[in-house]
Amino acid sequence: MDWVIDPSWTLFLDRDGVINERNFEGYILNPKQFVFKKGSVEAIAEFTKMFKYIFIVTNQQCIGKGILTEKELKEIHSYMLSQIQIKGGKVTQIYFAPELKGKEMLKRKPLPKMAEMAKAEYPDVDFSKSIMIGDTDSDIMFGKNLGMKTVCIKSEETIIEQPTFFCDSLPDFINNYLI
Repeated sequence: MDWVIDPSWTLFLDRDGVINERNFEGYILNPKQFVFKKGSVEAIAEFTKMFKYIFIVTNQQCIGKGILTEKELKEIHSYMLSQIQIKGGKVTQIYFAPELKGKEMLKRKPLPKMAEMAKAEYPDVDFSKSIMIGDTDSDIMFGKNLGMKTVCIKSEETIIEQPTFFCDSLPDFINNYLI
């Protein structure tokens, strides 16, 4: 791997299927349903030492469907962040797209809006020195469209887009590509 990652780099992470176990039957609707993938919290703690910024970018159409409120989503994220902080990790910001998949999309990946919001808040973010880790084509397209390096976490999801790397998990990416 020819990436020379230094503390000026930025990491973008998808949530479901990357940080936590994805519910292929529905949605994560409360903190009790939020189950971290093995080693993901510790991996984020390691990433905290390597990257200047860590952003979570997540499509959450369950809000657009009226299944979950923004307040309930914030409770889930509060729980997630507390567990990450306990292990020494830090997430700079979480961006989410509440709208339904379809023609009225404003923020949903693969559209660049969530990354543009991050850059507006943190102007020194350089997409050419950024990595997007996700588990779907929309995650990989999101990163590629912005000129990021891309990593796909393998799952049940069928992937057509070609990421820079495929990995089994966040710890796998650290152990086999970053260290």
